[in-house]
Amino acid sequence: MKPEDESATRSHALVRLAALTRKETRQLLRDPSSLAIGILLPIILILLFGYGLSLDVKNAPLAVVMEDASPTAAQAVAGLSLTPYISPVPLASMHEAEALLRQHKVDGIVRVPGDFASRLAAGDARIQIVVNGADANKANTILRYAGAALGGNAQRQADRAGGSLAAADGIGSVSVEPRLWFNSANTSTWYLVPGLVVLIMTLVGAFLTALVMAREWERGTLEALFVTPVRPAEILIAKIIPYFGIGMAGLALCLAAARFLFEVPMVGSLLLLVFASMLYLIVAVAIGLVISSVTRNQFLASQVALLSSFLPSLLLSGFLFDLRNVPWLVNVIGHILPATYFMELIRALFLAGNIWPLVLKNCLVLIAYAVGLLTVARLVTRKRLD
Repeated sequence: MKPEDESATRSHALVRLAALTRKETRQLLRDPSSLAIGILLPIILILLFGYGLSLDVKNAPLAVVMEDASPTAAQAVAGLSLTPYISPVPLASMHEAEALLRQHKVDGIVRVPGDFASRLAAGDARIQIVVNGADANKANTILRYAGAALGGNAQRQADRAGGSLAAADGIGSVSVEPRLWFNSANTSTWYLVPGLVVLIMTLVGAFLTALVMAREWERGTLEALFVTPVRPAEILIAKIIPYFGIGMAGLALCLAAARFLFEVPMVGSLLLLVFASMLYLIVAVAIGLVISSVTRNQFLASQVALLSSFLPSLLLSGFLFDLRNVPWLVNVIGHILPATYFMELIRALFLAGNIWPLVLKNCLVLIAYAVGLLTVARLVTRKRLD
């Protein structure tokens, strides 16, 4: 082919691509359901997860049964009222406390036995803590909070007594200075909000793209394009561009909410975060294109996209819990998902900074997923009628 012929071919391809992109953009803007999924639903998710979902335990009601009425016993549990995580409920007997625990009106019981003061003088005092273990994670959290509150008060009593407890062990006075790295506010919002970017990218990229593309297969719109000189690759690129723009708008909403609504710090590079989000968005759109090309049915495409992209991103990517704490098979499945690598990357960029070994590893994985999925999407999108 002559150079001028190659130049004309490229020029015609660009003209076709521009025309297809304009058509796809207008079609997207005229579809209220697509705009609702792409713009309205991300806003709802931001507000719901940011304000409505929390992994923290605050104001947990604990029944406090004082079988010892001495000032020493009262002082021992005084620390419970000084923490925002516990709301002590004074009760007269264990029978009453157990009844409230069974009715789920309190989350636990702190019992000070009748011989507490005498045992404290003898160096063998005990305080019993009973917690509702139906929710194991919440129970462990309450045990830690209650233990810290009671232990801190005991340490203050020992300090006022002249540090006799420390001196008895021959180690002198020791002070503990706790510090939290990467989440100085000690709130699960800082942990959840960055993960919202992953869910919204998945929702817009995979779910919305699969749904809209399958609708066009049903209506015969793509079949009409197949009789034109337009190539499959040009069709795919034109499909990607509008949904890529919707996904970046969702990213902008998430970043604005993280900064101005929830005050999540941005320790790493904003440009690097945007670049990583663009990589993952391409992966998500490619997943949607593959699903729609294989199913060619709106209902089936929406179900497959929900089960293979959005729900796994919510449950198996590390959004709600650490994958190191799950069975090995679930861990393996989680690490097959591209969302897992983006989740790790975006949380590091938000809270820890530019950790380059982690950034490079996860970006390379996302690039590999993008190339592989786009290749599959190109292979399954052919200009022929089955």
